[in-house]
Order: sequence, then C-alpha cells, then structure tokens
Amino acid sequence: MKRHLTVLFAATLAIAGCEQKPPVNMLEEINKETLANSKVYPTLADCMATVGHRLTGSENGAKAEEYTYNLFKSYGIDVEYNPFEVESWSRGEVKTQFSSGSDWEEVSSVSLAHSPVSVNLEGEIIDMGNGIEEDYEANPGAVEGKIVFVYISILPETVDPSKNLHRSEKTKLAIDNGAAGIIFFNQVEGGVLLTGTASVTGSLIPIPAVCIGYEDGLALKDKLTAGAVKAKLEMTNFSEVIKARNVVATIPGTDKASEVILTGGHLDSWDLATGAIDNGIGSFSVIDIARTFKALDIKPRRTLKFVMWMGEEEGLLGSKHYVNALKESGEIENLKYVFNLDASSNAVGFNAGGRLEAEKFFVDAGDRIKAVDSTFTNKFANRAGLHSDHQSFMLEGVPFFAPVSNLDRSVYDCYHADCDDIDLVNEEHLVNNVRFCSMMLYELDRAQELPSAKLDDESTRKLLEDQGLKLKLRIQGDWRWSADD
Repeated sequence: MKRHLTVLFAATLAIAGCEQKPPVNMLEEINKETLANSKVYPTLADCMATVGHRLTGSENGAKAEEYTYNLFKSYGIDVEYNPFEVESWSRGEVKTQFSSGSDWEEVSSVSLAHSPVSVNLEGEIIDMGNGIEEDYEANPGAVEGKIVFVYISILPETVDPSKNLHRSEKTKLAIDNGAAGIIFFNQVEGGVLLTGTASVTGSLIPIPAVCIGYEDGLALKDKLTAGAVKAKLEMTNFSEVIKARNVVATIPGTDKASEVILTGGHLDSWDLATGAIDNGIGSFSVIDIARTFKALDIKPRRTLKFVMWMGEEEGLLGSKHYVNALKESGEIENLKYVFNLDASSNAVGFNAGGRLEAEKFFVDAGDRIKAVDSTFTNKFANRAGLHSDHQSFMLEGVPFFAPVSNLDRSVYDCYHADCDDIDLVNEEHLVNNVRFCSMMLYELDRAQELPSAKLDDESTRKLLEDQGLKLKLRIQGDWRWSADD
C-alpha cells in the first residue's frame, strides 16, 4: 500500500508540474524568431544585386522565379511552379517632341505598356485635365483624332478626388473617345518618370501612351493655355507570347487541411530599376513569413500557400490565371482567405478588404499582437481597391486582407520609376513587416471560424458597389453584371 501511495504522489507531482508550465505563446515565439533570424532583407538585397529587375517574360524574370523557388526549397518548404502563357511586352526606344510653332523640342519620356510595337504619330494635343469620364462628358467629340494630355493623378482643384482612375482606365476612356494617343504627366517633382501598363486587359492597345515629368507637364499646360501645341510620338516596342511561372509554396494543414489560406505578393517588377519597393518588400516578406512558420515548426490548422505572382504589372496576369484554374477545377471553394502584400512594409495594422463582419476579429487579434510589441499600433482599415493580385479573388467573392503600412511616403515617389532601388528599403521596417504579418497569419489560421466567408454572386456585386468599384470595373471590362444594375 505504501508503495502505491508513493507512486500516486509522484504522479500527482508530475501532473501538477505540467499544469504549472505556462503554455507556449506562439506570438512571442514568432517575435523572437523574426528579430533573431529573419532573412528578409539580405535575401531581398541579394536578389536585387544578382537578378536586377524582374520584368515578366524577360531573362531576369525567369531568374527571379528560380531564385525564389530555390529560396523556399532551402527553407525545407514544398514548392512548385505554376506556369502560364502571357503576351509579353517590353520597351524599345521612345522619342517625344512638342511644337507650338515651327521648331520641335524633345522632352524626356517613357513609354507605357502595352503601347503598339511601332509608332510614328504627329497630332494636335488637347488637355483633358484628369482624363476621367466627366472631362469627356464636358467636351464631347473633342479628342477625336487628337493626342490626349492628362494628369497621372488628380488635379488639386478637382471637387471630388475620389473619382480618380488608374492610368489604364484613363487610357481606355481616351481610346473609347477616339484619341490617337495619350500623354500623362507625373505627379512627382524632380523629373521622375513613371512607367506601368496603360492596358486594362494586359494586351496591346491601339494607341501610344507615354509619361513625361511633372515640370515638363506643367510647362505643356501653360503652352496649351496660350495656344495650339502639336506632339510627335515615335517609339518601338516588343511583344510576343512567352511562358512565365508563379511560384507556389505549401505548408500542409492538420485538422482543417481542406481549407486554404493564401499569402501572396507579386514578384515581377518594371525594368527601369530593380523594383525594391514595388514589390520586393512585399514578395520577400511573403517568403520570410513562410520561413518563420517552418523554422518554428508550426503545424497550421489550415493549408497555407505562399505565392510569388508574375505578370501583375502587366495586368494581374499570373493571379488571373491561377483563379481561372481554381474555378475550372472547383478548388476555388476551398480557398478561404487571401493575404496580399503589395509594396507594403512596417505593418502597423491590417485592412479587412471592405468586409464589415471581419472588423472584430482583426481588431481583437491586433490587440494581442500589440501586447507583444506596442510598435504595432493596431491601425484598422476596411476598404477594397483594384489593380493588385487580390482583385481576381475578390471578384469571385473570396475575402482578402492586407497590411496597413507605416512608411516614409517619399519612397513611393519612385513608384514604377527609375529610382526604385534597394537604398529605399528600411531593414528594420521590413523585419517588422514579417513579424507582425506572421503573427496575424497565425491568428487567422488558429481561428475556429474564419471572420469572413466566400460571398455568393449577388453579395459580391453589392460589396463592389458599396466600395465604389463598379465604374472602374466597367471600364476594365470586368463588371460581369448587367450595366443597368
């Protein structure tokens, strides 16, 4: 009997000892791991140095795909290519000249994708202000056969700034109104030139599109106020169907493995610089979030996918391909959430993508993250926009979220420009991005029920309308509901 009591007492002590051991706080563990071992900045810097720009369809683009594939693999994460064909566009030579008399003056410019492969155009310039619908409604027929001149952003005197459109949508309006060409002028001072796609479809457009600097744009506006001005646009570009690859890494789930949470960022960039901010900081954060989960041997409840998108800059081509494949296979129903990191760093909160029902989850989870480190201020946003890789998923009713970044706004002056290089990247901010985004992804995965569900078709339409996206989607040709809805 004495022996039995001794064994029982020892067992009781052991159980008590187990009960007294505090549970692992995985948010704390994620914090420690990323602060001590994050590879996000050195891998980004190395890719910038060894690969350079990552234009889809280029030799550099293929090298970037391989670089990130091998990086996932080096962390012990299952990874595969998701190939697709794309109409590739790359720039050749461009020359832009203006004349208000007999002499011609050349100004610095860059061509916008997907301008024609060969252009030799001369024509009268007409100032269409912001280049939005109301500008054309106020001057019907005014741009027929002319070269349209518009601001890339929204002019200060505009009554409702929210009516601004993407450059591709402004180009589509110019085409629909009979313009022969379009000239944008940038909003950033210092002669910075902005590139990007002027096509809403990712295919060649029928008119040339160029961008000139802010100062040259103001000078042209003054000349147009004084009298007629002509432009000569000459350019050569290249276009052909090529193969590109999204890179998809997977950490399998456990008790909810059939449910998928996808974390992605576009790997491709424009070719004027190395695309460090757009979107090196986002895509390499995605890779290091995956590394963090693997390093801590986290066994997620749901299957976690980490994707490097290609073709985003040329029209969301890689993510559109991926969504179409999911729809064809029926696997779109298994995709429960999308986490999109595009030109984002130093996360201080999260944007729930216009899903009002998700606010409590993200705020409560953010409070738990803030308890780990008050650098994270738990700023909450709830809005949906377009022109990044979440768009194709959102149009199918799949909920998404994104970081709310706290960056020096000056880095965005180099958006799509020749100054978007590694010297813009703050290493501390980048590590903050990985640790706080990793924590939120962990919180989302551990939830018994996810804060938002896939919407049916009618509810998706209402969300898009409520978010003010109907007009833009109509111009893009992506509004699948009746135009009268």
